[in-house]
Amino acid sequence: MGPLTVEVDGDPVPLGGPRQRTVLAALLLSAGTPVPVDVLIETVWGGAPPVTARNQIAVCINALRRVLRDAAGDDRLIVTGHRNYAFVPGRHGIDVNVFDELVSRARRLAGAEEYAQAAECFRQALALWNGTALQGVSEGGLEAARARLTELWLDVSEEHAGLLLRLGQHRAVVSRMNTVVEQWPLREQARLHLMAALRGSGRRASALEVYRSGRRVFIEEIGAEPGPALQELHQCILRDLAAAERPERGGAVASAAPAGPPAQLPAPAAAFTCRAREVAELDRLLDAARGGVPLAVAVISGTSGVGKTALAVYWSNRVAKSFPDGQLFVDMRGHDGHEPPVTPLRALDRCLRALGVASVDIPEDLDGRSALYRSVLDGKRVLVLLDNVRSVSQVLPLIPGGGLSCVVITGRDSFDRLAGDYATMKLGLQPLDSEQSGRMLAAVAGPAYTEARADHAARLVELCGGLPLALRIVGASLIAKPYGSVELVVRRLEDRRRRLDVLSPHEGGVRGGIWNSYRELSAEAARLFRLLGLLPVEDFASWVGAALLDVCQERAEDLLERLVEAQLVDIRPGACGMPPRFGLHSLLRLFAWERGMAEELPEERQAALGRAFRAWLTLADRGHEQLRGPGHVAALREWAGKKQPHWFTAEEPWSDPMTWFESERQAMADLIGQWRDTDHQGHPWELVVRMVPLFETHGHLDAWRAVADTALQVARAGGDTDGVGAMLSSLGTLEIYQRNYPQARSLLLEAKSTLEPGGNARTRATVLRNLALCARFSGELDEARLLCRQAIDCFAQADDHTGRSHATGLLAQIELERGENTLGISLIREAIATGQGSSSLRVEAQNIYRLAEALLREGEAQEAEQTGLEVVVLSRAEADRLGEAHGLRVCGEAQWRQQRAEQARTSLHQALQAAVEVGDTFLQARIHLDLACATVLRRDPVQARVYAEFALSRLRGLSSPHWEQRAERLYRFLAWIKPDIPVSPVELVRLLDGSAPPGDRTP
Repeated sequence: MGPLTVEVDGDPVPLGGPRQRTVLAALLLSAGTPVPVDVLIETVWGGAPPVTARNQIAVCINALRRVLRDAAGDDRLIVTGHRNYAFVPGRHGIDVNVFDELVSRARRLAGAEEYAQAAECFRQALALWNGTALQGVSEGGLEAARARLTELWLDVSEEHAGLLLRLGQHRAVVSRMNTVVEQWPLREQARLHLMAALRGSGRRASALEVYRSGRRVFIEEIGAEPGPALQELHQCILRDLAAAERPERGGAVASAAPAGPPAQLPAPAAAFTCRAREVAELDRLLDAARGGVPLAVAVISGTSGVGKTALAVYWSNRVAKSFPDGQLFVDMRGHDGHEPPVTPLRALDRCLRALGVASVDIPEDLDGRSALYRSVLDGKRVLVLLDNVRSVSQVLPLIPGGGLSCVVITGRDSFDRLAGDYATMKLGLQPLDSEQSGRMLAAVAGPAYTEARADHAARLVELCGGLPLALRIVGASLIAKPYGSVELVVRRLEDRRRRLDVLSPHEGGVRGGIWNSYRELSAEAARLFRLLGLLPVEDFASWVGAALLDVCQERAEDLLERLVEAQLVDIRPGACGMPPRFGLHSLLRLFAWERGMAEELPEERQAALGRAFRAWLTLADRGHEQLRGPGHVAALREWAGKKQPHWFTAEEPWSDPMTWFESERQAMADLIGQWRDTDHQGHPWELVVRMVPLFETHGHLDAWRAVADTALQVARAGGDTDGVGAMLSSLGTLEIYQRNYPQARSLLLEAKSTLEPGGNARTRATVLRNLALCARFSGELDEARLLCRQAIDCFAQADDHTGRSHATGLLAQIELERGENTLGISLIREAIATGQGSSSLRVEAQNIYRLAEALLREGEAQEAEQTGLEVVVLSRAEADRLGEAHGLRVCGEAQWRQQRAEQARTSLHQALQAAVEVGDTFLQARIHLDLACATVLRRDPVQARVYAEFALSRLRGLSSPHWEQRAERLYRFLAWIKPDIPVSPVELVRLLDGSAPPGDRTP
């Protein structure tokens, strides 16, 4: 923070020539992070390095190591990586890092209103500087770093001066800011602090001279007048002087009373739109004020840039005539970033003066000013707009005592404490939806930009995330650069590394607003926010924060509450019965990602994301075990022989695992989707296989395909044969669900080949069982029986009772279709017995369904109906719509076989609705066949034939010759039947089975 020096126990260490000093400076500026050799070469020689540059850098590194080893006894301060070097800080102090820590502590103290302690921390930080940064390092490659450090020193000096002003230490500010203003005359904030300090010291003439000299510099250098803050302070000083020259009675001095009621409201935004509901809510304040309610107070809260001030100013101007005694406006600067918040004492002074109170009549203390303020407003109808409020304590003294006045407060806090004391209307602003955002963008930029390329305009709206500030900035940029195009702005915004640059002109805008909230967080809360930005998920549960930070869940919840209070994280409703979730607005997430990439080391980012993935994986494993029973999938590799971490939450999925899976479905899919382009540790296929019960039960087939494809790519890239086999098997199972049997068979054969050399036994068993399914639906029943028996043996080898039960049930179905009814029923009962105690209701329901179908084959329709109802009950217990559809279908068939056609149609229509929801076309075809049978029993052969035709059209594309033949026979039969010809259930059964005798009336 001045000349580059190294000291050991207070003694300086000689560093050698300029080249070695430059290399060391570059390493120190990136301490803890590897610096590529090419960067060091560029730093030392610029664009013209010698041929021996790499060797010379190595010589410098060796020389520095020797110097540091001899002086400090540490030969590991500089380490060598792959084409890079890094300085390892360890326990050694680097003044830049110490400076950052002191500044962060000062800002936290200032945020807690511990101003004296904050000022002391700032003083200690600034004391580390002893001249120009990197003095003595002459090479130009570090010029940008030198400028950046100088800018940092200026910013912190101005922050320190602002706190000293708050503490009344005006002379200290004068001495500090004089130097800054002389060397950097265009620093408006420094000039503002200097003028304020001179004014506070009674040197108003000097303050005016500082303004005049600054104005000359601004006009000459940049061709512009000083900013609004400087101009306002200039006017205040002029008014002070004018008041001092006007003696009052008794020698007192007072400011002139205003000519009329105060009218301080800023002008409303020209393109304000889209907040009709909120405006209508605020209109209720007028009714409250007119109705004699003790006090009408509204709080408008929300994240930075969401339009709090715009709404408050628009509404206040709209209703200003309803407050004939005046309208007060105070910017409380709660999250200004450049100046400290306005104190209640100072705000009351402004308000009392505006209300006509003479200077000499304004008390010096806060309580006195607040009491006088309430007295002046008593009985008057005044609108008070307090904008950008930081905390309740900042505005409590400015709340009128009652009567006809109305107060509107804007801020990022929800001000719950205020609501406890007053009848407060709370409006939490949310980002605009896409339709509202489109209207706002058109209002700002004009329809010429948004209507010409509606697709690009819609993308602009999406990239702005519904944030009014972002939409206004984009709209203004379109107007300011007519030579540009909407398409060009879209391209810039789509680059996540540039988006906030585009939306943050002149160091303000979206990034500046978020930064003001971020910089006030504690170190731990700020780190959690950064790590959340690295996650690719839309929302998350609190245990995710615990995993990211490696803390207990209670601590994570406390930190998340702090982020919610800071309007950096929002709360979102959980799924049925599940706890609330948390989320980040897209632009807040992008800011958090930027900070994470800038402030977290790569290994720290990797470790945090690894913990988060393991948390999802571990909970998914427990949830899968609840649904399918233990041993149904291979044990997790990550936790083999390890103790669960302290942030693991064992209770989360237990009460309702399927609801838990549904609530985490999108998050887990997003997490898996990130693997393709990253080098995360872990095996995403392990998470995919545990999500399958959700995909099967709720019919999320597209999501299934997406995550399995990604996991397959990752497994292939990593040479993970178990993962490749598992994902090929999973994709094959998915194709079976979609009745694409040839494609399923191809994937399953590839999986079988991959796993043959000794792959996972459970996966191999699943592959064999599913190949048996493909063979069965293709009519190759002998091959299906052989494959199924092999699968049963593999499941037994893997000690997987659930899988063995399922495969035994499938073998029973195959035997029934081969005409071996007695064997089939025996196998079904064996399957049910094998699955008992496995806790997999789905497998139990599948086997009971097979029993129901077997009973129908035996002609036991009544018992089959009761068995089908068991399937419905079990499936509904798991919200398994596919299982429910199968159970209702078998009930419907049993009912029409018992000549109860109307009841059958009711059951079958319910089954059809569920089958459509899960997208099972084969099941839909079967249900239509049953509907055709039930309908013809009602003597409506025309409608019955419509059902049969639908079934036949679906089955012809599903490679299922057995069921296609059944549908063909029924369809031809219905073409011949007339309404006056009775048909019996027995006749329909024999027709479908193809067992009608030659003399029957089949055409």
